[in-house]
Amino acid sequence: MTDTSSHTVAALATPRGRYPHVKVSGDLIHVSGTSARRADNTIAGAEADAMGTTTLDIREQTRAVIENIRAILRETGADLSDIVQLTTYLIAMNDFGGYNEVYGEYFDENGPARTTVAVHQLPHPHLLIEIQAVARRSRS
Repeated sequence: MTDTSSHTVAALATPRGRYPHVKVSGDLIHVSGTSARRADNTIAGAEADAMGTTTLDIREQTRAVIENIRAILRETGADLSDIVQLTTYLIAMNDFGGYNEVYGEYFDENGPARTTVAVHQLPHPHLLIEIQAVARRSRS
């Protein structure tokens, strides 16, 4: 990537607006808000049975979001360890425990600075979480 570039990742869900998955500016990598949406527009951690009863799983969605962020960062030559700051948007703070549990599988106290807030809604009713990240490219 050049000094300033924007990029979408073909293997991921197409953004639901006119913005890139990632914008690189110098050493900083800005990952747009990322959800558990898959390339085929299904949502990890969201299922509906034949009667239309929906089951949403914050742990599965959190894992999918972090893995989507990993895929985006790899397109820039970075990885999760390069993240310096995360902002997490949860639909319900009752999901904080499950989110925090999965987050701890990826990051510890030496990981990125983090803010977690509750929001009224996200762009799809089956989304429980969205995460935005800022990473810094290694200077190796």
